[in-house]
Amino acid sequence: MYKACTKEGRCSEWGIAAAIDAAVSDGVDIVSVSISGDNKPFYDDVFAIATFGAESRGVLVVLAGGNRGPRASTVTHLAPWMLSVGAATTDRVFPAKLKLGNGLLLTGQSLYTMKAQGVSMIPLVHSSCNPKDLTPDRVMGKIVVCSIEAEGVWSGMYLERAGGAGLVAADSFERFRDAVLAKGFSLPGLFLGYAAGKMLDDYMSSVPYPVASLVFSCDTVTGANRAPMVAGFSSRGPNAVAPEILKPDVVAPGVNILAAWSGGAPSRGEFNIISGTSMACPHVAGVAALVKRRHGDWTPAMVRSALMTSALTVDNTGKQILDNGVDDIDGGGVVDATPFVAGAGFVVPRRAMDPGLVYEAGTQDYVDFLCSLNYTVEQMRRFVPGLNKCTRTMLPGGVADLNYPSLVVVFDINTRVRTLKRTVTKVSVQPETYAVTVAAPDGVQVTVKPSILEVRKRGEKRSYTVEFRIEAGGDTKLARWGFGFISWENRKHQVRSPIAFKWEN
Repeated sequence: MYKACTKEGRCSEWGIAAAIDAAVSDGVDIVSVSISGDNKPFYDDVFAIATFGAESRGVLVVLAGGNRGPRASTVTHLAPWMLSVGAATTDRVFPAKLKLGNGLLLTGQSLYTMKAQGVSMIPLVHSSCNPKDLTPDRVMGKIVVCSIEAEGVWSGMYLERAGGAGLVAADSFERFRDAVLAKGFSLPGLFLGYAAGKMLDDYMSSVPYPVASLVFSCDTVTGANRAPMVAGFSSRGPNAVAPEILKPDVVAPGVNILAAWSGGAPSRGEFNIISGTSMACPHVAGVAALVKRRHGDWTPAMVRSALMTSALTVDNTGKQILDNGVDDIDGGGVVDATPFVAGAGFVVPRRAMDPGLVYEAGTQDYVDFLCSLNYTVEQMRRFVPGLNKCTRTMLPGGVADLNYPSLVVVFDINTRVRTLKRTVTKVSVQPETYAVTVAAPDGVQVTVKPSILEVRKRGEKRSYTVEFRIEAGGDTKLARWGFGFISWENRKHQVRSPIAFKWEN
């Protein structure tokens, strides 16, 4: 582990870069960075520069995609040599209940360790949960309600000191929805999702003296909930710096994860339950390490490709993974997670060990990518100090033609046909034949040539082109995004790549 941040949680970009450089010098294979960043041109992004150097030395860097969802274009760490990770739920919950004075029973989550049957009704009061407001005259003997945004790890401690009877944190902005957080409060406390929080607010505003009681069974429930769902707080695409590169890359467990906890934090143990893409990031880094252990000669791009093309897009019910941060306005339900939300899907270690085919890329490919962004020589030298000029160009598809495991297709008034090229490398042992399956939005015709790939020897490469053509009437989709996929399949392997389509005026 490399120290990149202060005890106060301040993380200098240059400190992070120094930590990455130190790890590379020490000969690591994988670097896990559970720190978000800012979206800026790659030549001004210290993360991008430091990780480019790591990739050039054969080191895969896995980074947290950020917790600014569900707003669009909030995902961070956007360069193609980075592996950007989003957060998803698991099927494990820690249920706790709040019984309101009107008889309504609201279910949230809590790690409070003492059982309670909710016999006595206790006054409810709203608070900012600022330590200055948590005084005995305001909160003693009461259950205090605050928003998740206002509630911090210290709030329970201050409330307990002031004689508060309990704490309820409610989601006011739909960032968590059903992906309700669980925390080990030092006093009776629970978290409520958006829908339950709204019911609580409605009740408190409807009576002059609201009351409630807390019910804790101290149970852990698994297998009873649909999962994974992409957490509402998980940052989303499209890529704000290079729209032709699809981000995030994958999602992994990032809600209510058991993690080591600093002794300086207000916790009664060395472990805590934490949520965020910072929790999803080490899950993926761990899977990448397992893949690298089995395939020691694989490059970072090969490992990244294995994780992406083998990821699952369905949940434990066999249905499409849901986006826990966005509603279907007409239907009133949660919508399917698009590649801007879930990337290529939910990482599955067993599948990543044997992906069949991988998409390879190296330092020169990334140099070509940067040159295609029309960076100046001075800007390029931040990545390649000895570069004099961009002597090569990308393939005809431009930036989108980088041999990446996902695809982005942009149409405009003058461009009704786009053709992209990809090359796969065989990493399985036995000779195989792959057939292609494609899906695209209505109004787009997709042609893959060849439609059959035959590969015999490990290390053998096969290239294919994909033509995307707007059909008659396809103009109705202008100025919005659509999604699909391309998948090379046989009885043993499924090598799946998400596709994003953009129509511009």
